[in-house]
Amino acid sequence: MKIIEREISQEQVNALVQNGVHPLLARLFAARGVQSPQELDTGLQHLLPPSDLKGMDAAADLLADAIATQKRICIVADYDCDGATACAVAVRGLRMLGARHVSYEVPDRVQDGYGLSPAIARRVAAQGYDVLVTVDNGIGSVAGVQEAQRLGLRVLVTDHHLPGSELPTPDAMVNPNQPGCRFASKHLAGVGVMFYVLLALRALLRQRGVFDARTQPRLDTLLPLVALGTVADVVRLDANNRRLVDQGLVRIRKGHMPAGMLALYQAAGKSWQQATTQDFGFALGPRINAAGRLADMTIGIECLLSDQFEHALELAQVLDRINRQRQDLEGDMRQQAFALAEELLAHDGTPPAAITVFDESFHEGVVGIVASRIKDRLHRPTFVFAASQAEGKAHELKGSGRSIPGFHLRDALDLVAKRHPDVLLRFGGHAMAAGCTILAEQLPRFEAAFAQVAQEWLTAATLTRCLHTDGPLEPQFRQASAVEQLNLQVWGQGFEPPTFSEDMEIVSQRLVGEKHLKLQLRHRGDVVDGIWFGRTEPLPNWALLAFRLDINEWRGERKVQFLVEGAEG
Repeated sequence: MKIIEREISQEQVNALVQNGVHPLLARLFAARGVQSPQELDTGLQHLLPPSDLKGMDAAADLLADAIATQKRICIVADYDCDGATACAVAVRGLRMLGARHVSYEVPDRVQDGYGLSPAIARRVAAQGYDVLVTVDNGIGSVAGVQEAQRLGLRVLVTDHHLPGSELPTPDAMVNPNQPGCRFASKHLAGVGVMFYVLLALRALLRQRGVFDARTQPRLDTLLPLVALGTVADVVRLDANNRRLVDQGLVRIRKGHMPAGMLALYQAAGKSWQQATTQDFGFALGPRINAAGRLADMTIGIECLLSDQFEHALELAQVLDRINRQRQDLEGDMRQQAFALAEELLAHDGTPPAAITVFDESFHEGVVGIVASRIKDRLHRPTFVFAASQAEGKAHELKGSGRSIPGFHLRDALDLVAKRHPDVLLRFGGHAMAAGCTILAEQLPRFEAAFAQVAQEWLTAATLTRCLHTDGPLEPQFRQASAVEQLNLQVWGQGFEPPTFSEDMEIVSQRLVGEKHLKLQLRHRGDVVDGIWFGRTEPLPNWALLAFRLDINEWRGERKVQFLVEGAEG
């Protein structure tokens, strides 16, 4: 591992400090490209305008007409946290804006697969709906959109995924990544796109005289859901997304959130009064995702739609149990996948350029998580495959991939598809995460083709694991109040949480729980507690360590401890 200190402009740091930004935060923000205090203003008035999104006028018109004529609207969701929150935002928001007949359909991960399929379109039409709205999917659903329209449905696609070579032709489509869209933030999550559609719809309804500025519904009440889905989907937290997330966090910390989110906080044992982005990524998000992986995402969506706390808590506790099952299943799969991956290592322990593993016992609901764990351990683009559990499709394998910086996973799959047109049945995704379906007999060809692309694209630099840090930590910031300041900020993908690095003496070290290294570190003359989760190998007496800050509470005493993330060498 190579530890690299982020470069900062002292001039930018000084400018932020002079405008009242805390000195430590000024340094951290400047290192992440913030150049002016205006970029830190999270007021809703600074959000990018909905009108910049291509297709927004048509989308608002379609929905406004549907509400005016009391059409039946069906939301077709996705089975991850972004899809679940987008569905809840759509249903809640449309009802707030006057829609009387709104429900949803969520695909089954195993039987339906991803996106709006012709079969789902037929199910929606058979239930008597007039309008079909996709959330967090649809940009690749050419056949599904065609089938829905053939059956007489009007179709609005709202999505954020990258488009393929062929686009669907719905009645309206909103996606910041569709060709010709001028929206400055290409990183909106699916839930963010749907929230923007509601903003535009409300503005149109004002123009039509349905509401005025005084009587219009408060769509900002949906921002806790927008924040949760945005962080859980690991999209880049650019300035616009940070505003959405911060506004959601502010409301949560005041207790203003849907009953289902409050129930999830309780089920996860987290404090909403001190809500952080980490809660979304590591506590609430995984519990909702678990339903889509192992059970039925309807449970997660119903939890987010419930206005009765007791009912929401029952559902949140079900989600918590499913998540525990997911953790057990993942643990077993992870160990087996690690063993398969290690068989691919060279004699000197060097991994191949790309990793592909499969076992008949793997569960398709958690292949993405396991791929992420292997990628983290070996620092290589990784695909994990499982046999399809769909009826009549046992001959298919479903794969989920995770990548490393400098290797665009979806583009790699696209090149595999061009070179070997008969290998991939379906594929899609982003730079860092993607999925595909292949015939079981094609696994060796996929493995070879994927590895070939990795060998061509990856360099010695990209194959070296790098940890970017914020450099040394001044002793005056080694206090609980400074850590609390850091925890209040919006951190995540593209705006990474603060990680510091310094050469330190390891005063003492011992294993706790047989898998964590408990440390005492000498930092600027003082001995500080530290812990390295998941590390069992001892450290030398001196080392360059990368660490985050945490508050350890024990018997009423609150002390800062270092959470070690890595060591150079």
